[in-house]
Amino acid sequence: MLPGRNVELYGGLLAVDGFGLFFKVFFLAIGIGIIAIALEYGKARLQHRGEFYGLLLFSILGMNLMAMSRELLTAYIALELLSFSLYVLVAYGLREARSNEAGIKYIIIGALSSAVMLYGLSNIYAALGTTYFSGIAAALSSPATDNPVLWVGLALLIVGLGFKLSAVPFHMWAPDAYEGAPLPVTAYLAIGSKAAAFALTLRLLAEAVAPAGDRWADWQLVIAVLSAVTMLVGNLVALAQSNLKRLMAYSSIGHVGYTLAGIAVLGDDFALAAKAVIFYLVVYAITNLIVFAGLASYYNSTGKDNIADLAGLADRQPFTAAVLAIGLFSLAGLPIFAGFTAKFYLFAAVADGGFLWLAGVAIFSSLVSLYYYLQVLRQIYIEPAAPESGTEGDAAAEHGGGHHDAEPEQDSLPVPMLPRPSITLSATMGVGVLAVIWLGIYPAPLLAVIEFASSAILPMG
Repeated sequence: MLPGRNVELYGGLLAVDGFGLFFKVFFLAIGIGIIAIALEYGKARLQHRGEFYGLLLFSILGMNLMAMSRELLTAYIALELLSFSLYVLVAYGLREARSNEAGIKYIIIGALSSAVMLYGLSNIYAALGTTYFSGIAAALSSPATDNPVLWVGLALLIVGLGFKLSAVPFHMWAPDAYEGAPLPVTAYLAIGSKAAAFALTLRLLAEAVAPAGDRWADWQLVIAVLSAVTMLVGNLVALAQSNLKRLMAYSSIGHVGYTLAGIAVLGDDFALAAKAVIFYLVVYAITNLIVFAGLASYYNSTGKDNIADLAGLADRQPFTAAVLAIGLFSLAGLPIFAGFTAKFYLFAAVADGGFLWLAGVAIFSSLVSLYYYLQVLRQIYIEPAAPESGTEGDAAAEHGGGHHDAEPEQDSLPVPMLPRPSITLSATMGVGVLAVIWLGIYPAPLLAVIEFASSAILPMG
């Protein structure tokens, strides 16, 4: 397509515009990053790797269609294409009971959320007689449209999307699915599925609901409360986690809350929010990609995924430790990293939209998140590495009986270095770190592209 030219396909079911083009490139970049994380991991721990990458491509197709959809049933089918691929990918660790359990929980709750969403779509169609976004906007703008069935349908649609986004209180599937899934799939759940669901939510609300004016104002407070509860619960519960995957799950829930805050102020008068949300999604994806690449590098060498297992990583794998530190600082929103810039734009848009209290809750939640990210870095840089079992020092302690000089020998044993990350993982982490620092210092080029993309769904104002 040509820049600035918008085309509708299949009678207006799909839009080929700047918004869809931006997210197609974005989703392809996410897919490349996930494949880079999965290459070394898959060789040792995944069966049927060809099918794994095939499912990944099918899910990316679903994500692309979600960003392009301008009709509810088309969006639903695209969402299900993504969801069915993820159901299988979560359970792809065939040798691990945790993966099979996570897959079962995910598909049951996912099927429930899909049924709720489909019931909501049927109510919207019954009330308005259309499923096109433009038709919904026209009907909602009419004073004659005041049907309880319509409001029930919209509420169920928000509930269904809340399940897909893992917004509180619809988040119960996320921690178990993240913990049980293979590590590359956990990264994909945290990055790709969230970005796709927000792309659909952005277009749906901007084109179908927000133009309704006063009616949209009634729903803004609902989404704002949902955002506040999500960011608070996600960050506070993360404080109690001991497993890295579960920690990243609750961290992801907290970031969903931040992004929903931008959604809450979306409208014709607050186009800044649309740009801020898209920019936040890009920064969040890049930052999480380098964090999960670092975790994958460590997991490939040790097979461990608890926070305490990272003790002494700075001595054993310095580059990976530095990448994790930069990624976690960016997620916490510290300068000079991209996370600070993204949160600044997003929280400023929320405050400019009239929700000062919500911006305050977001800042407080960010401070809470800094604590549990620092707990991870404390293990990496301050806590000493635990002695490896089966070392000569252990044997001396076991057979030495009453000899008390065996313990100092064990403590003085050097901690073995971990193997260097693969070239693919090292390149992924290196490029990601450069992007995080660059976007934290000079985000103007990316913001210009995002302004072009967002202009396809919202007038700049």
